[in-house]
Amino acid sequence: MTLEEALSRPTIPVPDAGSLFFGLGRNAAYEAARRGDFETIKVGGRIVVPVAPLAAKLGMRTKMGAAA
Repeated sequence: MTLEEALSRPTIPVPDAGSLFFGLGRNAAYEAARRGDFETIKVGGRIVVPVAPLAAKLGMRTKMGAAA
């Protein structure tokens, strides 16, 4: 996944968020999420990262349109 693709989605997997936004490996990304370094949402058995708050925290904009 590219950064541009991530910025166009509402949520992304923890390893992708860690890698794209912070240069972290898989285990380090999950550890950072566990510590609360970035926001996560648990959906069933999956943990995902909402892109908009993370991008805003880093001074970036998402490429998503208005919600339907």
